[in-house]
Amino acid sequence: MQSIHIPKNSDNPDKPEVIFDAETGVCEIKGESYMESTYTFYLPLMNWLDEYIKTVGKKVQLDIKLLYFNTSATKCLLDIFEILKKYKDQGGEVEINWYYDRDDPDMVHEIEDFETESGLQINIREY
Repeated sequence: MQSIHIPKNSDNPDKPEVIFDAETGVCEIKGESYMESTYTFYLPLMNWLDEYIKTVGKKVQLDIKLLYFNTSATKCLLDIFEILKKYKDQGGEVEINWYYDRDDPDMVHEIEDFETESGLQINIREY
């Protein structure tokens, strides 16, 4: 199974940097996410998670460090959380860490809404 790395690109600041590591199961999404074709961007990430869960079956750690995301990205993140929730409910190990800028305390409420909506524990971490 191949890892995914989508580097930060100054030509497309609306897309986040993504690192999904097939060896460690650590998945990171960071930066900003407000592109027009959000679902097209996130679909390969969702497919990768499905494949990782089916073929590797080890712990998945999702680290989110988004400074800004739009409504479409919210939906895609919830889709990712749904995949992780099913995995956890089947006995898989899942850890979600959401890092927020201490200068943006309103983000904590957003993260708590994700936690409520997804039914997953999200570790809220300041950076």
